[in-house]
Amino acid sequence: MAESNLPRRRIIAQKPKGNLQGLKPNQIKRLSRLYQRQFPTDDCYTLEQARELAEISADTGRQLALLIDRQGKVSMVLVGDNRSIYIPELPRARMASGRLRGLRLLHTHLAAESLSQEDLMDMVFLRLDSVAALTVREGFPETVEAAHLLPPNPEDKSYEVLEPVRWDRFSHDLGAITAALEDEFGRQEDGKGTGSDENRALLVSVDDTPRPVQELSLAELAELADTAGLTAAGTMIQRVRKQNPKFILGKGKLAELEVRALQANASIIVFDQELSPTQIRNLAEITERKIIDRTQLILDIFAQHATSKSGKLQVEMAQLKYTLPRLVGKNRAMSRLMGGIGGRGPGETKLEIDRRRANDRLTRLKSELDQVRKHRTQTRERRAKAGLPVVSLVGYTNAGKSTLLNTLTQSKVLAEDKLFATLDPTSRRIRFPEEREVVLTDTVGFIRRLPPDLKEAFRATLEELDSADLLVLVCDASHPEVEEQVEAVRAILDEMELADIPSILVLNKWDKLDEEGREAMRNVYPEGIPAVAVDRPTLEPVVQAILTNLPWEKQVP
Repeated sequence: MAESNLPRRRIIAQKPKGNLQGLKPNQIKRLSRLYQRQFPTDDCYTLEQARELAEISADTGRQLALLIDRQGKVSMVLVGDNRSIYIPELPRARMASGRLRGLRLLHTHLAAESLSQEDLMDMVFLRLDSVAALTVREGFPETVEAAHLLPPNPEDKSYEVLEPVRWDRFSHDLGAITAALEDEFGRQEDGKGTGSDENRALLVSVDDTPRPVQELSLAELAELADTAGLTAAGTMIQRVRKQNPKFILGKGKLAELEVRALQANASIIVFDQELSPTQIRNLAEITERKIIDRTQLILDIFAQHATSKSGKLQVEMAQLKYTLPRLVGKNRAMSRLMGGIGGRGPGETKLEIDRRRANDRLTRLKSELDQVRKHRTQTRERRAKAGLPVVSLVGYTNAGKSTLLNTLTQSKVLAEDKLFATLDPTSRRIRFPEEREVVLTDTVGFIRRLPPDLKEAFRATLEELDSADLLVLVCDASHPEVEEQVEAVRAILDEMELADIPSILVLNKWDKLDEEGREAMRNVYPEGIPAVAVDRPTLEPVVQAILTNLPWEKQVP
């Protein structure tokens, strides 16, 4: 007898959570007994359990909810008010990006209402196996309605809401539905076969531009993700007149986004737009996936690829400037205490320390970068005294600048088919025909919507262009957005007041174009010089154009 009573005493010790104010001791006791119930794994409930829930809900005048695990044990009993119920933060067990939580929600409705939008949102964001609502009228169960998530499907539906039925005629096997659902998610993951789910990302664009423009921008974001070591597992596009200042997109679309991430087995969501500190914080509170934006992705790439001391300084400075306004005290790692008399606590202290350290580090970085600029200025002055003309390669990232430098100078500068493979400026002396020498400089690639902080931090790198006698603008002629890329580069040069420096345009990757594409390029850029950076003979017209446009009076005899 003692052994049989031991589990009962241990379970009764658990108390319901939520709105318990005003409840009588015997009502709380009845709620606590719900922890003892063993629910069926192949059905929603037994008829006795449905009656018990209806009686307690009617007696308390409040909605009740049970979180039930896959063994049929009650994990949590929750009490709401007469219209809604709040689910607290749940343990993060079993939370691989492509898995459900292993809990289903069964709760009561005191009015004749269907599953609410909030019920469905809870199911989505908490990744519950299923959710079911039991309607209670005058202390008796009346109807039941259930819903569950869906795997990828042609209709792009996020979930399925089953038809409501009389409470004693529910015939769906929720356990079997959950097992089939996770099997399907597993097959999707195996079919993609692209490494750890920790590096799988869903790419999202929320903008007022037309869908084709957003699609092209997401294609570039996918290249950035690949460079950063992420796998683009899917995309989602929403065209809006105005971005939601709280979440960037609406709550309904957020639910669709969460399901898309689950279906794609993605643990990271990357937004193509820069998120405000408020948006990042709000998104992090409703989803357990990592949220980053385009700026963070670019900063991460720069951090991976910076090799020189100056490059690392510039990246760190940009990261600090991005992070500083996003240092907030209200998160899981810090106290939620407010400032003011009686409200100062360790959270605020840590926050202020973090901010002070960040500001102090920024001051030191600016000083060190000033030294880098002075050193490079001295180097440029020495070149000027030697009378060597300077030719700077500029262009969109991954246009082939480093490859062109390697081919012309027979160097081995890192050149990869990735965005921002080269971050630090590289200069090489090259001897042209007629014993003429020039300094050929490779610079960091440009990109549209380059983060302002990053643009400022890399001013030391781009200052190499100030002393250039000629700019060689290299573009990827085979890229579908070549015109937009050339325009972006020219806009940045104009912004830096470098538009007055003579320039030539090199139409790289000419071999990738068919005859129709080549004719189109000739019409758009009649001044452009066709070339293939890896093929030295095709660069002879480029060399000739450089010789023609350089001020050779600087050359020392």
